[in-house]
Amino acid sequence: MQAVFYYLSLPLIYLISLLPFWCMYLFSDFLFFVVYRLIGYRKKVVYANLKNSFPEKSESEIQRIQIQFYRYFFDLVLETIKTLSISKSSLKKRVLFEDTSIFQKHYDKQQSIIIVMGHYGNWEIGGARFALEPLHRLFVVYHPLQNKYYDQLMYKMRTRLGNGLYPMKGTLRGMVSDKKEITATAFIADQTPSPNGAYWMDFLNQDTPIFTGTGKIANKFNYPLVYTSIKRIKRGYYSIHLEELIEKPAEVEPEEIMARFIQRLEEDIREMPEIWLWTHRRWKHKRKTTTKTESNA
Repeated sequence: MQAVFYYLSLPLIYLISLLPFWCMYLFSDFLFFVVYRLIGYRKKVVYANLKNSFPEKSESEIQRIQIQFYRYFFDLVLETIKTLSISKSSLKKRVLFEDTSIFQKHYDKQQSIIIVMGHYGNWEIGGARFALEPLHRLFVVYHPLQNKYYDQLMYKMRTRLGNGLYPMKGTLRGMVSDKKEITATAFIADQTPSPNGAYWMDFLNQDTPIFTGTGKIANKFNYPLVYTSIKRIKRGYYSIHLEELIEKPAEVEPEEIMARFIQRLEEDIREMPEIWLWTHRRWKHKRKTTTKTESNA
């Protein structure tokens, strides 16, 4: 059944990827009307996430951010499909690096790096754009999809311009195997971990479990940690901001590494909340302790 549904949807997926941008965005507007206005996809989840994250905002502000998010969400989905066929020239025109000197500095030292980022802006089109830089080879840590056919399609989409992928459970093995190369390993590190053994801290006014795996790997390899933010300039155009978060992660505890990342990500979300992935049930877990203890972040 998975194969039948995949092959039936494949022509539509490729058709969307081949649409000119103006036509693709008309389709995005149509999806917004149908899925948000008529179906109400995850509206309760998004509203609760926004309300709890921004208790200082009025009801009208929350509603405005919610609508802006959903308008962006369908752009994000279609732009991601677009990476199946987008040209290099179009990528360079639509996705700009503010400054690549951080990458150049470490590349000149033959130094691999770790990139940390959140589900903020279009991380897929940002990864494709990174492949066009003649510096580190990018490896993206990803969670394989349960549907093997769509997983293969995503693999093709993410690697067509030269990037590599590490399945989440094989990240450490892959990084060890590629240790002789000059690489940039990208972790999208704002997902929801199991509450057991997670590091807890305040994030967007809520007690939040945080993955520590990225911090442990950064600590082990001692690769400089580069925070990456992909901000939307206007519809279909993005700016990639880079900053060195931690130069020597071996000297910092994994929990502190993650705390610095989460605090920096929160700054971006507060600046432009509509381009973070609010449909995710980020706060579905609660601490099992009876009283909330203070985070040491």
